[in-house]
Order: sequence, then C-alpha cells, then structure tokens
Amino acid sequence: MRFVIVGAGRVGLRTARVLADEGHEVVVVEQDAARAEHAEKRGIKAVVGDGSHEDVLLEAGLESAEALGALSGDLNANFSACMIAKHFGCRTVLRVDEDYREEVYRKYSGEVDEIIYPERLGAIAAKNAMLGGNVRAIIDVTPNLQVLELSVTPNSPMAGYTIGELELPGDAEVLAFGKADEAMGIPLEDDSLEVGDRIAVLADFSVMEDVHRIIVGDGGLAAVTGGD
Repeated sequence: MRFVIVGAGRVGLRTARVLADEGHEVVVVEQDAARAEHAEKRGIKAVVGDGSHEDVLLEAGLESAEALGALSGDLNANFSACMIAKHFGCRTVLRVDEDYREEVYRKYSGEVDEIIYPERLGAIAAKNAMLGGNVRAIIDVTPNLQVLELSVTPNSPMAGYTIGELELPGDAEVLAFGKADEAMGIPLEDDSLEVGDRIAVLADFSVMEDVHRIIVGDGGLAAVTGGD
C-alpha cells in the first residue's frame, strides 16, 4: 500500500518507519530541508515542501495513495492536507496535540476519518488509523512477530465455527477472544465465532496473510502483509 505522511518530525517519521518496515511504500512531506534529508538517510522518501499545498502533495504521489497521515505539529496545515486528500479519495488521519482544547477535536471530527493524539497513542496507533479495516496491530513483538486483533466478518470462512476448530498456519497462536462489544478474555475451546467477534493472534509476518484470510476473509490483505 502507498501512504503519504505530512511532517517528518518525531511522530511522522516514526510512523513512516513502522509502515516502511512492513513493506509499504511511504513518502513524507516536510518543509524543513534538514528533516527531509534526515528521513531520506533513514530510508524514507521525502519531498521538501508545504504539505498544505496541493501541488506538493501531488508531487508526493497523493493521487495513488490509499491514505494520508497529517502528522505535523501544525494543526491548520494538517487539516488543509486532509481536505485535499479527501478530494482525491484518500483515507485521512489528522493529528491534534494535547494543548488544543476539546472543541477543536469536535470541530474537525466530522471532516476526517481519524483524529489521533500522539501523546496518548503513539506511532503504532497512527499506523492502525491509516490501515483501517478489520485488523488492528496491538504490539510489534519483534521485527517479524506481531500481535494483531482481527474481527470476524461475514466473509470469514470460520464464522459459525468454534475456537477449538480454528486451525492457524505456522506457529500462530490465539491469545485472547472477545464477543462483539464485550471485553476480551481467555479463549475457550467451545467459544463460537460470530460476526463482530474479535480474536487476538500472535503470528509471524510470513503467515499473516493466511491468518487474515482464515479469520477475516478475503480482501484487504495488503494492510496486513505489506503488499500492493
């Protein structure tokens, strides 16, 4: 998948690196040439310019991006970038810092897909917001090992079966299970899998595509495996 991130500061660059490490194509837009150069040295493609300008975002490849993360420290620039991205059909993630009042959140909440407070959530939450869908990364245990929360959908081949009947590839392991709108807990053999139920799985990236297909169903695999 392709992502454009506005801002190569602490939050933006960390999020870009997490996405790039999982095989996604990422371009950061940064006004500060030194920061942009730093991103390039870390292996992240960078475009020097104002992320609130359409021509700069197009130079970064916005037209072919699945999502834009406006993660700079400038709320007005972030919001402008999101509105431009919306015009091109992108999923949008807006950064709002802690020092802004709650009414700012309410003002912008209906205009973008996700609003994040980096001080509360961190880079992995920004990544989750950009990926969207029925998969949520909980923690990266190692560069190749991750804990994911997956939701059972109507397309799931395991809908109607039980945890005991769930066969996952490789060394993937079910860590927790939760019915829709209920807290997650220890999975039991006879827990039934129904649409909306959530399963926390520990798995290597090499088998993540198969895990996704088994629990969620076909579609949106690139969000998990890093493919196009």
